[in-house]
Amino acid sequence: MNTDILIGLAGFAFVSSITPGPNNLMLMASGANFGFARTIPHMLGIALGFTLMVFLVGLGLAQVFDAYPILHTVLKVLSVIYMAWLAWKIANSAPPKEGEAAGTPMTFLQAAAFQWINPKAWAMALTAVTVYSLGTSVLAVAAVAGMFGLVNGPAVSTWTLIGQQLRRVLTNPKRLRAFNWTMAALLMASLYPVLIT
Repeated sequence: MNTDILIGLAGFAFVSSITPGPNNLMLMASGANFGFARTIPHMLGIALGFTLMVFLVGLGLAQVFDAYPILHTVLKVLSVIYMAWLAWKIANSAPPKEGEAAGTPMTFLQAAAFQWINPKAWAMALTAVTVYSLGTSVLAVAAVAGMFGLVNGPAVSTWTLIGQQLRRVLTNPKRLRAFNWTMAALLMASLYPVLIT
């Protein structure tokens, strides 16, 4: 992979990983409700789960969806249902008690599995593999996935830190409830591109 393509890939990976989307909104909500340390499995699940997803998409999983278009519709329906459930869960998160939030943050496996029904993750993976892999060799695909592995961790950590800092302001149960409902609404709003296509 030449230097220009590598720089372009790094830029794309950074911008697409740091901008708002379902993962980052959920991390900000988790940081606010559970703190940074309890959100680490969630962050790792996103970073590693998405890296694996890019790799597998690059190896040909996208061709399966092209061959069987109904799978795209099934994926869309599952995405909407699961994200609606996650929005409800965020909206109804309990206020912190004695320094910890009630409930549990998303686990590593839940966050990794979520990548497969996250519309933004699919768009990012397909674009990255199509534009930057320059072939279907395992090495080319691994380079694209590896770049996301390097960039994604710091990007998702940023959103969790923002949420953790907001936690200082959200000590009042009414403010936390308003924040959680806002995050839930934004998560549902992130489905707009999926619903109109």
